[in-house]
Amino acid sequence: MKKIHINPLKKCKKSILVQGDKSISHRAIIIGSLARGVTKIKNFLEAGDCLNTADIYRQMGVKIEKKGAEYLVYGRGLFNLRQPAKTLYVGNSGTAIRLNLGVLAAQRFTSIITGDAQIIKRPMKRVITPLTEMGAKFESHGGYAPVTVLGGVLHGITYEMPEASAQVKSALMLAALHAESATTIIEKEKSRDHTERMLKYFGADIKVIKNKIKIKPGKEIMGRTIYVPGDISSAAFFMIAGLIVKNAEITVKGIGVNPSRTGIIDAIKKMGGKITIKNSKNINGEPVADIVTKTSKLKGITIGGAMIPRLIDEIPVIAIAAAFAKGKTVIKDAEELRYKETDRIKTICDNLGRIGVKVEEKKDGMIIYGGEGKPFKYSDIISYGDHRIAMAFSIAALSSDNGLLIKDIECVGTSFPEFFNILTKLKG
Repeated sequence: MKKIHINPLKKCKKSILVQGDKSISHRAIIIGSLARGVTKIKNFLEAGDCLNTADIYRQMGVKIEKKGAEYLVYGRGLFNLRQPAKTLYVGNSGTAIRLNLGVLAAQRFTSIITGDAQIIKRPMKRVITPLTEMGAKFESHGGYAPVTVLGGVLHGITYEMPEASAQVKSALMLAALHAESATTIIEKEKSRDHTERMLKYFGADIKVIKNKIKIKPGKEIMGRTIYVPGDISSAAFFMIAGLIVKNAEITVKGIGVNPSRTGIIDAIKKMGGKITIKNSKNINGEPVADIVTKTSKLKGITIGGAMIPRLIDEIPVIAIAAAFAKGKTVIKDAEELRYKETDRIKTICDNLGRIGVKVEEKKDGMIIYGGEGKPFKYSDIISYGDHRIAMAFSIAALSSDNGLLIKDIECVGTSFPEFFNILTKLKG
């Protein structure tokens, strides 16, 4: 088990780049594989999760190769994937297993898909249930991986999402491409919309009106060139560092600022953080910009409701900002955190307690009592194999008395293998 001691940082004025967006990288491989022709992916995230997705499609007959800094996906079109010879493995990726359940359900073969020790503890019923309504058939142990997918003919449905989930929604959209009739998906709260944007960019017959998505099958999608913007979930760690480190100004360049993902920006503004968005542009249907944060006096806020789907992955590092703020921060309506790589409500609260922060664990979130900018006390941090916990508390170390010892850091490679290199550059 690897560990690292991270020392505090006294000042910082840096401009950095983070790696490509994980959500978009996954989708570029999947949708490129289902398209006709070649999809060229630039700035693809070469992390374990995304590389596993590429391997899954190679096993199903898709030629995927790296040329220079680009990935080329030679799409086979809808219904032309081949039956894999062995079990498909997603590693640590909930996105990969849930989206691929939607694809596999529509194929004319049987397949098995699974993941690592954490994935097999994450519930799949939220995807299996609506796909079964479409005519899909599955075999599993109580709705957990490994899942056997008995591919077959699907029909369109109208489905009202019981809770916001981009993974479930995307699985249904990918299945709907193959169905015999139209599918309508209705969201109560809007979740990240990368799949809708990318399907439209590739030429699918998809219409989005407010919180209603309608997909008509029967139209081939065609390969395109995709530039993957910087991942705002990765940028978030350094955005928060810019707020809590003394004498800091950190610019993170070329970040995807899709409105369904910018809850972190809204939260920072609400907390009184100094944040600037500049050099805005649009690339293959996704808005991109540079984000600048500066040392700030933060205040506690309430985060809940429609805001949660727009920052669900950033809550671990938002908790660090809240611990540094004045007053209490209430995070609620976030019970989904209990079904991530770890029970993140528990792991965040456990580790905040270790560094001297008063916190109350709630069923659907937590209450964090901020320390008004006081340095965090020294402790060992246990990541529990969760990449976002490891990275969030690495940022906390920058504003601690004597640094922090972060244990079990190998997990960071699943989503952000360059994280510690960038952190080292940040420290100069």
